[in-house]
Amino acid sequence: MKALALFSGGLDSILAVKLIKEQGIEVVGVTFVSPFFDASRAQEMSSLLGLPLIIQDITEDLLPLVISPRYGYGQQMNPCLDCRILMFTRAKEIMEREGAQFLIAGEVLGERPLTQNRQALLLTARRAGLEGYVLRPLSALLLPPTVPEEEGWVDRSKLLGIKGRSRKPQMELAKRLGIERYPSPGGGCLLTDPGYAQRLKRLLIHRPQPSRRELELLKYGRHFFLSGCLVVVSRREEENPKILELKREEDLLLSLKNLPGPRTLVIGDPSWEELLRAAALTVRYSKARERERTWVLAVREKPSAEEEILVTRQEVEGVCKIQPEGGASSWKYN
Repeated sequence: MKALALFSGGLDSILAVKLIKEQGIEVVGVTFVSPFFDASRAQEMSSLLGLPLIIQDITEDLLPLVISPRYGYGQQMNPCLDCRILMFTRAKEIMEREGAQFLIAGEVLGERPLTQNRQALLLTARRAGLEGYVLRPLSALLLPPTVPEEEGWVDRSKLLGIKGRSRKPQMELAKRLGIERYPSPGGGCLLTDPGYAQRLKRLLIHRPQPSRRELELLKYGRHFFLSGCLVVVSRREEENPKILELKREEDLLLSLKNLPGPRTLVIGDPSWEELLRAAALTVRYSKARERERTWVLAVREKPSAEEEILVTRQEVEGVCKIQPEGGASSWKYN
């Protein structure tokens, strides 16, 4: 007997895997990635558990759901129910390929109001074509018996009936199972972050079909839209290499000449006025903002171009009224 587990690397998914493995069932994990969430936590915890892990990118199918979700958003730009249905649908394909008989998930009834109420749990399985084949070990005793339980593949008496948002039952279970290390709850999806969500909303106004690179860039820097151009100014030194990794040869890269400061990426074909504004924004977010005159270097790889732009203090003061899209983000992304 073999089961496929939706595995985020969080405590709930760890416990779900442990409960099923203790019944002598082989378990393979799957985690999904996109610009909004990665596999780092799942990879770390699957390694500790000795759990084989499949990683699959769902960006192409997820983006239309982010733009126009059938079941609506959470508090920010998170189409959680639509996203969950997509993950279950992809998991069904992987089950068939891996020869797994059923799917397990660490969902807890009532833990999350949008995706883990009774109706949502049953809807998710039905829409994915997995009705009766999704086992949720932590809340199974509060839900209708699944095919694995009815067929005797899984002993229902050894499953649990956890309900609600308290983490205490899971923590006590982890202690009994000898699980000493697990990540703290929360985080996981950038679409729930207010700062990222605001920037994404503005990006969709200017770029109704954004590229993956533009979605990745939203994680870093301050974002400004100057007519048809996107201007990204790094917020701290450690963001500079991240922005450089996402730069393309046709982009303009701005930096202070002979002075430390942010890196600024200009995507698009800026007019001279827009380029001057981008240069002034670069100075504004540096220690050179009080200088009377500052030189900014603008470089493009292809077609090859390099230009020195003189920015005055008056021009810096002129862009101070331009606020970054989405404001500050509280997200800490590794």
